[in-house]
Amino acid sequence: MPWREVLWALRRMEARGTVSGGRFVTGFSGEQFAHPDAVSMLRDIAKRPRAGEIIELSAADPLNLTGIVLPGPRIPAVTTHFVSFTDGAVTPAGVSRTG
Repeated sequence: MPWREVLWALRRMEARGTVSGGRFVTGFSGEQFAHPDAVSMLRDIAKRPRAGEIIELSAADPLNLTGIVLPGPRIPAVTTHFVSFTDGAVTPAGVSRTG
């Protein structure tokens, strides 16, 4: 499906109030759309103090968007690699390992 059709549908949903449009997440260009509840959750999370929370997930996980949507080099989707996030940001050093 062409992006213009998706955008048209999202703008109609925004006019109906079922999604919100705007720029919610810094560092990403272009229009962003989200469920209205998600917008308030994003704002609440942005206000929280950073606690150094580390989350690791397999590089084979569909949320491995490093080098695609997230900044930094692409981490290959191999089950022996992992992606590490500190407070929601990709950890710049040691983001992949083998073994």
